[in-house]
Amino acid sequence: MSFVIAVPDALAVAAAGVHDIGSVIGAANSAAAALTTTVLPAAADEVSTAIAGLFGAHGRAYQELSAQAAVFQQRFAQAMLGGAAAYAGAEAANANPLQAVEENVLAAINAPTQALLGRPLIGDGANGTAANPDGGAGGLLLGNGGAGFSQTANGVAGGNGGDAGFFGSGGAGGGGGAGANGGHGGSGGVLYGNGGAGGAGGAALVGVNSGTAGAGGAGGSAVLFGNGGAGGLGGAGLTGVSAVTPDNGTAATGSAALTSPNVGGPGGNGVNGTLGQIGGTGGAGAANNFGGSSFEHDSAGGAGGIGGVGGVGTDAGVAGAGGTGGTGGVGGNAGLLFGSGGAGGQGGAGGAGGGGGIAANGGVGGAGGAAEARADTIAVTAVGGGGGAGGVGGVGGTGGTGGNGGVGGSGGRGGMLFGDGGAAGTGGRGGVGGSGGLGGDGGLGGVGGDSYAIYKFDGELSISGNGGAGGSGGVGGTGGNGGAGGAAGAVGQGGLFGQAGLSGSTGVGGTGGVGGDGGTGGNGKAAGIATAGSASIIIQGGPGGGGSGGGGGAGGAGGSGSTAGAMGNNGATGDAGGSG
Repeated sequence: MSFVIAVPDALAVAAAGVHDIGSVIGAANSAAAALTTTVLPAAADEVSTAIAGLFGAHGRAYQELSAQAAVFQQRFAQAMLGGAAAYAGAEAANANPLQAVEENVLAAINAPTQALLGRPLIGDGANGTAANPDGGAGGLLLGNGGAGFSQTANGVAGGNGGDAGFFGSGGAGGGGGAGANGGHGGSGGVLYGNGGAGGAGGAALVGVNSGTAGAGGAGGSAVLFGNGGAGGLGGAGLTGVSAVTPDNGTAATGSAALTSPNVGGPGGNGVNGTLGQIGGTGGAGAANNFGGSSFEHDSAGGAGGIGGVGGVGTDAGVAGAGGTGGTGGVGGNAGLLFGSGGAGGQGGAGGAGGGGGIAANGGVGGAGGAAEARADTIAVTAVGGGGGAGGVGGVGGTGGTGGNGGVGGSGGRGGMLFGDGGAAGTGGRGGVGGSGGLGGDGGLGGVGGDSYAIYKFDGELSISGNGGAGGSGGVGGTGGNGGAGGAAGAVGQGGLFGQAGLSGSTGVGGTGGVGGDGGTGGNGKAAGIATAGSASIIIQGGPGGGGSGGGGGAGGAGGSGSTAGAMGNNGATGDAGGSG
């Protein structure tokens, strides 16, 4: 007896094709009917008339046969469509009864073992859920273990895969939540079956498991015949915390100058900033005022003090190093007699280093002292004090070191007789170094001192003080070094007639952090204003120049086998001061 395999969908497509062919032939016959059934005679004689009648008779006979063929074609297409519908209906009618029979048979077989041992005889284990994360065991005789549940809650380990029965594969372990380990793979069948793969470890998270990354779950082992499961991937390490620059205010202002007989002393320098403080403002130069006929002296104002250096960024806070990646899971052992060991899991990537602290700005330069000279008998000169230079910006903080990559998992043991050992897991990639902190901006220059000279005759000289130059921008911080790649795991031992597993690779080192940008130079300040009598010499002081931008910080060194970080950009030059 022969067997026929029918595909209802294919029959329906074929029926549609037959219908289309009939439509095309019918259209062609209709177009040719007028030309073939009515043929005009070539001449008026009897022979021509007889020949035309013969051809017309043949054309009418063809049209009659074509009409019969069209009817047959339509019936054939309808029969094919009906057959497709009949086959589809038969399959639908037989599906549920067969499924019901299968379920009834399995229920009858599994009921005794389920009642006595709490485990069916045949069937796959249920997958884990949030309430019951571990996968269910497979049937005692035949069945695969259920997969473990992958957690979404922080700090909760992934569910373990279910074990198989005599024949079947173990279930895969579930992934761990943040900072938690992955679940272990289930064991393979007692007689034959592969172990399940281990679940991935969760990435590190602040405040969970002390910021430690989760390890990958171990692969499940086979028993007699079968391969061990692969170990799970280790979780990624924690990103280092960036340095926080506290706002500790401004350092103390420099002391003001004491007045001398004819030249004011310079103001004291501003105090250098510490722990993120802005440099102190330079002390103001002393002013000299000599007037009347009893004080026939020239007069010069004191120079302003230099602004204090801004606080260094590293003093403001230390950038945190990135966390170490999680260890890869151990590969499962092969069956006792035959099978290959599971590969070790790859170590997790190290976390990136935190960014360096931002340096404080330089202090403002002190104002130049004013000079005033008045006389009746001799010509006098008044010279205003020059403004103090702005303070240098602080150095940016160094970026944090990238975290080390996690160690790769060890390969599983091969079968005792025949089987290769599992490959060693590759170490995790090192974390990227943190970026260097920005250099502090240079301080503003001090304003130049005013000058005022009065003499009732001609010849007095008035020179105002130059504006203070802006302070130089601070150098950007050095980028953090990249983390070292994780070590490879140990290879699995081969059986009596097998080879050891392949060696794993050490993880690639992390890229060095980018150097911080240099601080912007401080703006210069305007010169003082020179005034004098109507017939006098007046010289206005020059404006202070803008401070130069700070140099960019050097990039951090790359981890083993990786590249160094890029150097930071130089800071912009400050603007010159305005006219007095």
